[in-house]
Amino acid sequence: MSSGSPKKTRSERVAAVELPPGPWAAFAMHVRRGPVVLRMIVCFVAAVILWAATQGWNPPLDIQIGDVPLRNVVARTNFSVIDRDETAKRRQLAMDTATAVYDQHPQAIVELKARVLNELTQLAAAKTLDEADPTIWNSYQPELAENTPAPTKEEQQAQFDAFKKVLLDEASEKKIKATLDSIFTPLEQSGILEALPKENLATSTSILIQPPDGKKFPFQKQINEVQLSTVRDQVRRKLEQEMPSLEMAAHLFARLFDELPGTLTLNEELTRIEREKAAEKVDENPVKTEIAEGDLIAKAGQPVLPPQYWLLEADHARYLEELGWQAKVTRTGAMFGLYIALYTLCGFYMYKMEPHILNETSRFLGVLTAVVLAVLMMVVTFRYNCQAEVIPLLLFGMTIAIAYSQPLALLLSAAVALIGVISTGTTLHEAVVLTATTTGAIIVLDTVRTRSKLLGVGFVAAGVALLTNVGVGTLRGDEFMHSLHESLWLALWAVIAGSLMTCILPQVEKLFSVQTDLSLLELGDPAHPLLQELVRRAPGTYNHSINVASLAEAAAESIGARGLLVRVGAYFHDIGKMLKPGYFVENQMTGDNRHDSLVPAMSTLVIIAHVKDGADLARQNKLPEPIIDFIQQHHGTTLVEYFYRQATDRRENNPDEAEVDESSFRYPGPKPQTKEAAVLMLSDAVESASRVLVEPTPSRIENLVDELTRKRLLDGQFDECGLTLEEVRKIGDSLVKSLTAVYHGRVKYPEQEKPEKKAKIG
Repeated sequence: MSSGSPKKTRSERVAAVELPPGPWAAFAMHVRRGPVVLRMIVCFVAAVILWAATQGWNPPLDIQIGDVPLRNVVARTNFSVIDRDETAKRRQLAMDTATAVYDQHPQAIVELKARVLNELTQLAAAKTLDEADPTIWNSYQPELAENTPAPTKEEQQAQFDAFKKVLLDEASEKKIKATLDSIFTPLEQSGILEALPKENLATSTSILIQPPDGKKFPFQKQINEVQLSTVRDQVRRKLEQEMPSLEMAAHLFARLFDELPGTLTLNEELTRIEREKAAEKVDENPVKTEIAEGDLIAKAGQPVLPPQYWLLEADHARYLEELGWQAKVTRTGAMFGLYIALYTLCGFYMYKMEPHILNETSRFLGVLTAVVLAVLMMVVTFRYNCQAEVIPLLLFGMTIAIAYSQPLALLLSAAVALIGVISTGTTLHEAVVLTATTTGAIIVLDTVRTRSKLLGVGFVAAGVALLTNVGVGTLRGDEFMHSLHESLWLALWAVIAGSLMTCILPQVEKLFSVQTDLSLLELGDPAHPLLQELVRRAPGTYNHSINVASLAEAAAESIGARGLLVRVGAYFHDIGKMLKPGYFVENQMTGDNRHDSLVPAMSTLVIIAHVKDGADLARQNKLPEPIIDFIQQHHGTTLVEYFYRQATDRRENNPDEAEVDESSFRYPGPKPQTKEAAVLMLSDAVESASRVLVEPTPSRIENLVDELTRKRLLDGQFDECGLTLEEVRKIGDSLVKSLTAVYHGRVKYPEQEKPEKKAKIG
């Protein structure tokens, strides 16, 4: 007997058996993984953002403008509310009666005073009336009363002599100058308001005068004190009281009556500030109305108008102030419970049906960010009423449907609608309408091949919204016209959402790295610069790409994959060959093979390099990532079999040759990650191999397709793309059918048959 460890007893063997972990243990192990913990933290942060932005600790006001309450709504608390109408009236009155600000420009008054003194000096120097300047003398003549005859020459001379006598009297001259100083000095300070401008309201009783010297503070005056008519009366009284004679006072007043200038101009900026100050004082002490608990706010069966809604807002605000912290904590827990439930539901769906979203952090963050933004935009647009919150919900649903899938869009849209409805305080009826509208849009949004597609989706959603809202309103007991009015608004927003989606579609494609059929059709244009360059440099490769595209599109559609995406990917999958076209057999027109002068390892490097070169060219020309994925994955990690066999044969014939490393003869990969990439791999291989068939009969084509498919299956090239064996069979059948159609038999003409007959006879 051989020595070894002691034999274990039966109980020890049973105890040593390790069983696989149960479901909860497996879940705990999965959760403890780093990426999962990170995603849970991100989900928690998103929930906190939603909770904070929607004030998830407070119940929302569940009645909006235009709603028709089914029963009377009474105040829940005692509160005071601002009487907005009365406050607005008082505010406007305060602005109308606010003090206006005027700028004083005294230069005109200073110049007038100087002119008057100069004119008096000239008149005093004239010896007779004839020597006096008639223009100056006439300006000092008072207006004659009606029906009063003009004075004669002698009377005028007598008036002039009396006027001159006063001017020549030294005491009188000083008296005149002192009187003019006492008249003009106050006017230089306070100014003259010639007329009230349109901007100045008649209800303003006083004004602020801004002196020309900025160092002095403005002073206040009553409007009637500086108006031109008042100033004229003051000047007349001053002259009559202080002039040496009434005749002299009359002459001077006649001179000044029409010459007194307006020197005050309205300062619009400072006046606006004064009006705003007056309005702010009213805002600080607005008119309030006291409401007692139990007072009627809104009547049953009548739409809620803005005045009633303001009362409801004030009542709700007071209610929230009195709400205890226990109620707020309870609601917070309920909201986070809702978030956890929706996270769990949507997370398990993604885990089962859309695992790539959870596996790629960027995709996961993109979806979660879109959810948060959609809810926040629903809350914001809800404040504007008229059911505008349907716009962000529709945009979200259509975005997810375009970027990922319709089922995922339906699930996430329902979750967003539920969060939005609870956050805004609307009823289950609105949730049904919003969900139905978004569902209608998502269902018809299968492919986007034309620019009018999204607009058509908007019209379909509008029809669903119209009918659903009318039906829900009827069940709820709303008036038909009220339901119809809301339904028309919903329909309008749905059409607008479709139009907006058309505008933001390029940004959606860029952010989520997805290509719609519309962008693929534009990308697959033969006039694309890369394709034109491929035609010029490598016409054989271009022809090969066109043939592969035709085969791959039909094969992809046979399994329900995106045929158009595969076709466009096939156009670009070999663009890397244009850098060294002569090393690829389809471009060797002269029969010379450049690989004859290279060792197999070097030839392999040249062949493999076209994948990396193609990806670099694609990135330089800003091709989308899905197309770059086709370039990198269409060979997977397959073996460059021809040169590998050459290297093996050389090793067998020459033992001194180095060992052949199979990995150095394989493409770098990655393996196909999507069904479309797998279809392109098979189509590319089959199209190339079919060219060397001597007689491409249907049976030979079928054997060729089976052989190439079996090789790639056994090589594990389809392990990461999700293809089933049934789908592999359908792809093969499609390729056989397409190639058979290409290499169908042809009728031989007599001149083509004669050589054969001669050969047989010979």
